[in-house]
Amino acid sequence: MQVDQASVRAATRRYVGVFAALLGLTAVTVAVAELNVGVRLGIVIAMAIAAIKASLVAGVFMHLSAERRWIYGILIFVVVMAAGLLFWPAWGEYDRARF
Repeated sequence: MQVDQASVRAATRRYVGVFAALLGLTAVTVAVAELNVGVRLGIVIAMAIAAIKASLVAGVFMHLSAERRWIYGILIFVVVMAAGLLFWPAWGEYDRARF
């Protein structure tokens, strides 16, 4: 079986690029943790960065970027449900603090 060297180089370049992006986003997460932005805003920023990192890992390393559209639909559904479960306690706390 002959392997095309150009496709191997392209795949390697893609993996290295994703690794660099994950490394950079980790540095951004650490930098944001050092800022004094407050707990709630810090959590929102950290979760946004984590979602971007998770989508990179899922799309490239789990090969979801080459799958069908319905897999993306399921992925979006899971992200929306996870966000809802994460923010539900905060919403309840907001209602309690308002009254």
